[in-house]
Amino acid sequence: MSELRYIRLGFGAESVEYQEAWQEQRRVHAARFADEIPDTCLLLEHPPVYTAGRRTADSERPLDGTPVVDVDRGGRITWHGPGQLVGYPILKLPRPVDVVAHVRRLEEALIRTAAEFGLETSRVEGRSGVWVLGDPLAERPAVGGLSLDLDPRVADEEFDPRLNGPEYAPSNAGQRREDRKLAAIGIRVAKGVTMHGFSFNVNPDNTWFDRIVPCGIRDAGVTSLAYELGRDITVEEVVPVVERHLRDVLDHAEPKPREIERIERESERASA
Repeated sequence: MSELRYIRLGFGAESVEYQEAWQEQRRVHAARFADEIPDTCLLLEHPPVYTAGRRTADSERPLDGTPVVDVDRGGRITWHGPGQLVGYPILKLPRPVDVVAHVRRLEEALIRTAAEFGLETSRVEGRSGVWVLGDPLAERPAVGGLSLDLDPRVADEEFDPRLNGPEYAPSNAGQRREDRKLAAIGIRVAKGVTMHGFSFNVNPDNTWFDRIVPCGIRDAGVTSLAYELGRDITVEEVVPVVERHLRDVLDHAEPKPREIERIERESERASA
């Protein structure tokens, strides 16, 4: 990879509207594809906005008709807003592209960032992003007075957590001692260059997530660095730490083309 540069687009009162940032991503993406600029990471905050990836289901969107921006990244629906650090690494990857390896590198940088602030995080198999792991099932409080093995969020296909109050709200996953997502990742790779990226919950109002099914996950929730550590932390404090760890991870990574298994045909083997 080329040397990584950072562009801080705007935070706080200068937060950047989602559509404006998306247009800037496209401009930077085109320049990176043409080798006019080095690998670039845009860092910013957004005003409150819901964005939906290509796999988002109607049953995961806000029930009250709140507007949602449909985007061309992977993943499902999420929220961006004040108190959340958003990063859009626009990087040229070797072909054939290994998307999973790229996601793992982003996760690693954010795991290291959380650790520097004193919070242990992890990955969850089959679920991208950075997670605070919950207690074992047997040690968690019952949800809605029910045994967890009868949790309607996973046992009842018609159950809708958006309609069932704080007992099932994603923002209360910490109180329920469930797995909860600290950072979400959703990307797109076009012409070998990445777009979109990560959102890291520093100190947002996580009740925004209660109006949707975040990332399409019903049996876990969301959290923030400030909530888990029990103290106030600002996005401004986190930005330089994320920059340092992302640069370190990418500088020491050796991105290689995804290996493609080549299977010989029977006729080819027979004629050898």
